[in-house]
Amino acid sequence: MQLSIVIPTYREHHGIADLIEYLREHSPSGTTEIIVADYAACDATAAVAARVGAQVVACTRKGRSAQMNAGAAQATGSVLYFLHADSYPPPSFYPDIMQAVSQGCAAGCYRLRFDDRHWALRFFEWFTRFDFTWFRFGDQSLFVQRWAFEAVGGYDEQMLVLEDQDIVKRLSRRGTFRVCRKAVTTSARKFRANGVVRLYTWFFGIYTLYALGLPQRLLIRVYRRFIVHGKV
Repeated sequence: MQLSIVIPTYREHHGIADLIEYLREHSPSGTTEIIVADYAACDATAAVAARVGAQVVACTRKGRSAQMNAGAAQATGSVLYFLHADSYPPPSFYPDIMQAVSQGCAAGCYRLRFDDRHWALRFFEWFTRFDFTWFRFGDQSLFVQRWAFEAVGGYDEQMLVLEDQDIVKRLSRRGTFRVCRKAVTTSARKFRANGVVRLYTWFFGIYTLYALGLPQRLLIRVYRRFIVHGKV
């Protein structure tokens, strides 16, 4: 059973080679393909990714939803694994995912761990062990059987924020969703740039607006107005 790892990128040339090499190191030979879905930018992300052996999909539309769908369209694996460019799954990610799939899970993710031990980040990490959609974030990564991904129509490309909560909610209606006990380690760079408590406050506010049914255009406006170094 082949695993297709899809990584959406935008100006990630500094770290993409290390991530790809890590994923290859911890994948059994011949079992995994790595697809970098890169939005055209004035940097070397695509060239670096190709040099270390990833398949590169050039995306003309910016946004993780559109980029991940584009990567999935080129993937050949029966299981898709969506991973952010600044996140590292545990070394056992391949057997973890295949075990979950063999046990009937349609989709799932890992718990979250940041590379910064700020008390508020550790507090937030603790909640990601629970199987509730409001604790699901793209940094936790997402594995999904292809049939389930296609059944829900993939990511909603109209969503530039909270696309992860949206697809997890739809996938959970299709079959078992598992939160694996291990953790993905992700960069806290955005929290360091914005201030940990400040950024949490704005994320909570944006999620509240989403839960109340407010349109994406308003959520995006809030995100762009108050979050520094965001990629939306």
